[in-house]
Amino acid sequence: MIRTARVTGLLYLGLAVCGGLGFLLVRPQLFDAGDPAATLANLVAHESLARAGVVLELLTVLTQALAAVWFFRLFRAASPVAAGEIAAFGLANAFAILTSAALLGTALSVAESPYGDAAATVQTLYLASGQLWSAGGIFFGLWLIPMGWCVLRSAMPRALGWTLIGGGAGYVLNAFLLYVLPDAGTVLDVLVVPATVGEFWMIGYLLIRGAGRTREVALAAA
Repeated sequence: MIRTARVTGLLYLGLAVCGGLGFLLVRPQLFDAGDPAATLANLVAHESLARAGVVLELLTVLTQALAAVWFFRLFRAASPVAAGEIAAFGLANAFAILTSAALLGTALSVAESPYGDAAATVQTLYLASGQLWSAGGIFFGLWLIPMGWCVLRSAMPRALGWTLIGGGAGYVLNAFLLYVLPDAGTVLDVLVVPATVGEFWMIGYLLIRGAGRTREVALAAA
C-alpha cells in the first residue's frame, strides 16, 4: 500500500510539474493573445521551445492517465465506485489535454510550412488549445471530488478530503464562470486556490505517509 501510494504521488507530482511548466511557463512565451503575427513569429524563432511545449503537454497526458489508474489501485478498497470515478474523470481530462497537444503540434507544423493566412491559423489553434484546458477543467474538478471522498473513507486527514472536495467544486464552477463572467478574474483565481492547496497536500502526503487503510479497518484495529 505504501509503495502504491508513493508511485501515485510521484505520478501526481509529474502531472503538476509538466502541466505547470507547459501551460504557465512555455505557452506565455509563444502565444500572444492580441497579435497573431507575433505568435507565428515566436513559433518560427523559438522552434525548440515550441517543441518542448508539445512534449510537456504529452507528458501531462501520460502522467495524468497513469495517475488515474494508480489512484484506482490505491483507493478501490476504500470506495470502488469513487475510485472508478477518479480514473474515469482523470482519463477524460487527459484526453482533453491530448487534443490540445495535437493542436499545438499542428500550429508548429503550420509555422514551419506556412499556407494561406498562417498567422490566423496558428492563432486559432492556440486559442482552441487554451479553450480545451479551460473546458477540461470540469473533468479536473470532477476527479478531485471523488478523490476527496476516498480520502474521507481512508485513514487520512479529513481536512485533506474536504479541501479536495471543495477544490474540485471550485474548479467545476470556474469552468462555467470563465464563460459566464469572463471579466471576474480575481473571483476565478480564488475559486481554484483550494484545489491547488489540496493537490500539493495530497502529493506530499502520498510521498511521505502513504494512503493508510480504510477508516473502518483503522478504527477496528484501534
